[in-house]
Amino acid sequence: MTAINTDNIQSQMKKGVLEFCILSIIQRGEAYPSDIAVELKDSGMQVLEGTLYPLLTRLKNAGYLEYRWVESTTGPPRKYFTMSKTGKQFYLSLESTWKEMASAVHKITKH
Repeated sequence: MTAINTDNIQSQMKKGVLEFCILSIIQRGEAYPSDIAVELKDSGMQVLEGTLYPLLTRLKNAGYLEYRWVESTTGPPRKYFTMSKTGKQFYLSLESTWKEMASAVHKITKH
């Protein structure tokens, strides 16, 4: 019998949910990565900035996010992310899928 790697399964589950949560935060309005990280942490999702930045870059490279640089008086310029038109459509599709899945999982797992 082959053992199932639960760490890998948990990691994959978290990755998909994390991307959806990041997009959910950004679709509400322009967002700075550190603020995204704080909101995720405050909600109970643990995410390292070393995880967040590559995800933001991947979502930007996929055409779902756009960004602008804002000069800072206290350090280097800051990159603020917004949702692109394609990203908004993608987010709505993910949101629909999430609602369907969450409802189904809740029905299956409630005792």
